[in-house]
Parts: sequence; C-alpha cells; structure tokens
Amino acid sequence: MEYSKKNFSEWYNEIVELSELTDKRYPIKGMNVWMPYGYDLMKNIDEIIRRRFKEDDFGEVMFPALISKTMFEVEFEHIKGFEKELFWITKGGRESLEDDLAMRPTSEAAMYPMFRLWIRDHSDLPLRVFQIVQVWRYETKHTRPFMRSRDIHFIECHTAHETYDDAEKQLEIYRNQWNYFTHILCIPYLEVERPEWDKFPGAVYTRAFDTIMPSGRTLQIGTIHQYGQNFAKNYEVKFAREDGESDFVYQTTFGMSERLVAAVISIHGDDIGLIIPPYIAPIQVIIVPIPGKEPGLHEYAQSILTKITEFGIRVKMDDRDSYTPGYKYNYWEMKGVPIRVEIGDREITERTITVKKRTAKGRSKVSIDHIEEMKVFLDDVAQTLRERSLKILEDNLNGLKIQQQESQIVTKILCYRKECADAMETETGLTMMGHIINKGKNGKCEVCGNDGRTSLFSRPY
Repeated sequence: MEYSKKNFSEWYNEIVELSELTDKRYPIKGMNVWMPYGYDLMKNIDEIIRRRFKEDDFGEVMFPALISKTMFEVEFEHIKGFEKELFWITKGGRESLEDDLAMRPTSEAAMYPMFRLWIRDHSDLPLRVFQIVQVWRYETKHTRPFMRSRDIHFIECHTAHETYDDAEKQLEIYRNQWNYFTHILCIPYLEVERPEWDKFPGAVYTRAFDTIMPSGRTLQIGTIHQYGQNFAKNYEVKFAREDGESDFVYQTTFGMSERLVAAVISIHGDDIGLIIPPYIAPIQVIIVPIPGKEPGLHEYAQSILTKITEFGIRVKMDDRDSYTPGYKYNYWEMKGVPIRVEIGDREITERTITVKKRTAKGRSKVSIDHIEEMKVFLDDVAQTLRERSLKILEDNLNGLKIQQQESQIVTKILCYRKECADAMETETGLTMMGHIINKGKNGKCEVCGNDGRTSLFSRPY
C-alpha cells in the first residue's frame, strides 16, 4: 500500500477502495456503492445480528422508506432533532404531492402509528421487532465511507412493554446481545451514558457504545435508548391492563449501522491492509497452489478445498494462471483474509498443507488428516485481534498516546451539570461524550466537588 496506517485518514480512504469494499465514485456526495466483497462482509454481520435477535424472540419487519410530513408534524422534540437532516420528496412525476414525503432518518415516526393499531391489551406485550434497512440523513459534515454517509445501512430494534421495569430488563438484553456481537467482531468498547443535552431526541436516557480508533478519536458504533412513555404519549400507543385500565406502553430501541464495518476496518487493519475477524470474513481461508514439478497439484488443492468446506468454513482457491504466488499472497493479505493455505510440491509429497495466519509471521504444517485444526487457527486469529484492540483501548484510557495519533481521549471525574462539562471541555479542547458505565468509577467532580463519575472526553467522528 502507498499509505501507512500512521496517516490514518489517508490509509482509511485508500484501503476501503483498494480492498474493493466500496466504490466512492457514485456521483452523489455521501452515497457510495457497496462492492461484492464489502457487501458480503456487511451481510455476514447482518446475519449474526439477525440470528441472535430471532433467538431472543424479535420478529423481523420491513417498513416503507417514506414517512409523510403529517406523521412528522407531531409536536415532539424527536422530530425537531432530525428536521435539519431530512431528505424531502415533494413531487410525484410532475405533480406536487398533497403531503410531502420524507426519506426515513430512523423509523419511530413510521412504526409507532402502526404500533397503535397492533397493540390493544397486555396480551400483545411485549412487542419486539427489528429491521435491517437503509436510512437517509442529510449529513453536512465531511462524509467518509461507512463512517459518515448520507445513505446508511441501518439495524434498528423497537420494543414496547407493560412497565418501565420491563423496559429496563430489555435494555439489559440489548447489552448481552452487544457483548456477543462485539466479541465476534473483536471490538472493545466503552458504554457511555450521553449527557442530558446530548441524548437521543425524545429518550429518557441514551447509552452509546463508543470505540477508540487508531487516530485517537472515538466512533459511536451502537446505541440503546430508554424511551419511557414519551413516544407512546405522542403517538397514542396504549394498551388495556389486566385490571381493565388503559395505560401507555413503555418503549426502547437499539440501533447499529455500517459503522460496524468502519470499526472493523480501522481497528484491526495494518500497513499491509485489512485484517477481517474470522467469523464475519467473506473468505475465511484462501488456498494458493504453487506450481512445481509434482503432478496433480490442482486435484490435491481441490481435495483440500473440499475438506475445509466440509467443516463449514468459507474457503476459496486462487488458481489464476496470470499471477505469481507472491502476488497472490500480497493481494489476499491486503484483503484481510484470516488464513492462507499454501500447497506446492512438498505439501503434495508429505500429504500436508502450509498454513499462514494473517496475524502472525510464521507458518505451520498441518497433515491432511487434521484439517479440522483450521477452526483452531481461526479462533487464534480472533483472539489475537481481541487482545490487540483491547490494548489500544486500555492504553488510551491510561493516557498513553500512540505515536502519531492525531488526538487522544481524556477521562475526568465529572458530575452531571452542563456548567462543569463546559468548563472541562474548555480545559481539554475535547467534547464531553458522557459518563463511562462499564469501565468508569464514582468519585468527586473535578470542577465543583459534587458526586460524579468517570467521564469521556474525545474528538468524535
């Protein structure tokens, strides 16, 4: 590659195209083309998420992309929070529409009028649905593929419950799901309660999952929201309790997006290119045959491919005649394939394969009678990625700035008053992201001395 990861922005912009994840040449700013390799990566992530949601009794839905202006005219802070980001459709053909239509920026305004029809009494609760869709937001800042787009691949869950406590239990389920997802993606995170002035519009409170990028800046890669009855009261989502009395439901949401791909690219990649966590990789094992004197190379390599496939591993053979083995090694390393299998004269004679992990320098010999060891190699790659990425996060938490980072995070004990946050933002030159829940501690505010908790200050993407 031309760029070093020490120059993170240049490295990132180069690798997303060089590795054929996306094509940025689509002639609308902030809207890019998912290439097959990138879309396979996103779909693998989607399927892990989809499977877990269904195991936890969520139903998958698909709502229309358009929301009417009338649906957005509910006098509610949620709508005001998105009004500057909406894409509007005002004509059908050459005729003006009777009611202008907005492309969904998220789906509360689309879903909750339907929730009002679906929920009648307590037997209809809890209601748990999710969808994996595109959302559109008129992002006016600097756009960047997967990180800050106008056409966003989005995963959103919406639930409705009888009581606030039931909704709180749902948020705990979200946390367990998030731990599962990030374990597979090998991404460490901070759970940060956003301050009152920066919570999701309409929420009682918002918890964000932030990760630390190689640049020293933070990236929000997931959020969970406690809505209480705020949305239900505005959209008239009521149910009949067992005693016959009517009440508003309590609601929650959980959101993720293609930023998961941005985090995978950024945190795990190196100067060579991508390193994709094994269980989301489009290709988990690449086989590179090395022509030599021994006959039957293709047949032997094909037999290895068949054996690996039988273990449920996504494997491909690169048998292109026009490229040297060395070129293929570099190509697939840049694409981030976790495991490379090399097969030449020696392997044919010994009835073995040579295995190279993307995260290690050495090679290993494996007998064809022990091909199942490939799963162990994949697990080793994943564990190495978890350990590396966790070290980066903890080094930053401990105030160790990585060489040539453009920024770094700062942690301070802070109370919940905006005045104290403003004072600390002035001192640090960073944005107060909120109080850290999973790695923070309680203490006295470093500005006013009142009770507080570890707070995160950073430059967010």
